[in-house]
Amino acid sequence: MARQLRIEYPGAFYHVTSRGNQKQPIFMFDQDGFVFLEYLQDAHDKFGAVFHTYSLMGNHYHGLLETPKGNLSRIMHFINASYTGYFNKKHSRVGHLFQGRFKAILIETDSYASELSRYIHLNPVRGKIVEMPEEYRWSSYQEFLGQRSPAPWLNVNLVLGYFGRDLNVARSRYRNYVIEAIGRTLENPIKKAEGSLILGREEFVNRIKAKFFSIPKENREIPAIRALKEKPALDEIIRSVGHKFGAKNRFSRNAAIYLCCKRTDYSLAEMEKFFGIKKSTISMAYTQVKELITLDDSLKEILGEIESSLFK
Repeated sequence: MARQLRIEYPGAFYHVTSRGNQKQPIFMFDQDGFVFLEYLQDAHDKFGAVFHTYSLMGNHYHGLLETPKGNLSRIMHFINASYTGYFNKKHSRVGHLFQGRFKAILIETDSYASELSRYIHLNPVRGKIVEMPEEYRWSSYQEFLGQRSPAPWLNVNLVLGYFGRDLNVARSRYRNYVIEAIGRTLENPIKKAEGSLILGREEFVNRIKAKFFSIPKENREIPAIRALKEKPALDEIIRSVGHKFGAKNRFSRNAAIYLCCKRTDYSLAEMEKFFGIKKSTISMAYTQVKELITLDDSLKEILGEIESSLFK
């Protein structure tokens, strides 16, 4: 089967979804959901990912994702691969968790963000899990209504902005917009997507086709536009950490690895080559420092200062 064309550029919006392999569950306990949301936070820190709507279902998830840096594939690979590693370890299993590659449809937000957001938020109602969408813990609907504060990686203002300038008025109108669709057949807006790739008005679809579909077939997996991410060099990161914790010691190395994993998109292969250690050791170093800062506020503060100086 041909691989789906990925249209990537800075500021693009997508409906993204991944399903469990052979329809198996990907969320079994509440902890699974909380861990998955932590990976969305990590994707925000590392790659700038911003979700505008999401819904975690038993064997799949949906999201309206914005990629300010034009790096859809890296974001989704990070989320799915990280969560698979956690899930397999937690539930004593091996192999693929998700069914094939993730699916992503480019969205023209002004035309479809509201409709798509409503469809995503009504997933638990259509699945007969709850009667009202605000009863469901594992979607962004409660944030839209102001019942929970949005995490840094979740932006509810884009969609709510289509319903009014006053936040309380916008929330009320959005709730009415969602509720009035309960009990009636709601067409999946994704079915309107052109070639299952683009969802938007004719002008938008034609503009995207003209810009991206002229790419030679052999290069279609290469993003047509890739943001040049400003990030410090690896030696600059380890040098900054060394100023605080001393040069050429294991903790300084591990702290540098932690910052690289948390805030940059350097690949494991790049870090493996630079630090001269195995990928598994890199993962362990990141986990160790992450656990340490939850126990030591002074260490957390120092690393925060280094992080702020490196990632302005």
